[in-house]
Amino acid sequence: MSEQATNPAARNTDHTPQLSQVDQDIDVLARTIYGEARGEPVRGKEAVAAVIMNRVRLARRRGGYWWGDSIQSVCQKPWQFSCWNDNDPNRKKILAVTRENSVFKTCLRVARRAVRGALKDPTRGSTHYHTLNVDPPWSSGRAPTVIIGRHQFFNDIE
Repeated sequence: MSEQATNPAARNTDHTPQLSQVDQDIDVLARTIYGEARGEPVRGKEAVAAVIMNRVRLARRRGGYWWGDSIQSVCQKPWQFSCWNDNDPNRKKILAVTRENSVFKTCLRVARRAVRGALKDPTRGSTHYHTLNVDPPWSSGRAPTVIIGRHQFFNDIE
């Protein structure tokens, strides 16, 4: 799969300038937040961003990790954030959403704060979460660290 197909920020047409690395990180993070938590209040969107940033920090502290050590690699690691999976109906939505969408504007604001390091972590260091209406095997027997909106967050998985 091409970089352009997996990373909307990598698109470069005659009408769109190439985005900087920071702008690409913000774009991919905002699209992930939109895909995973667009129906959540701001705190729920912040929690999803915090999980991604916690994964990046953990991987960098360890000198790398299986899910990647950058915002883009963490967000787009196959089968980690379902909105990026080719077969997920959210994928088309996250690739098509524009900055004119009011919910996506909120996701962009949260993503900018997260990338700048100005986002407080409401998840208490969580690296995993799932919605309340699923029970994935990895969460079996574990108590969530916190529940925010319709998501349970876990900080004892990795």
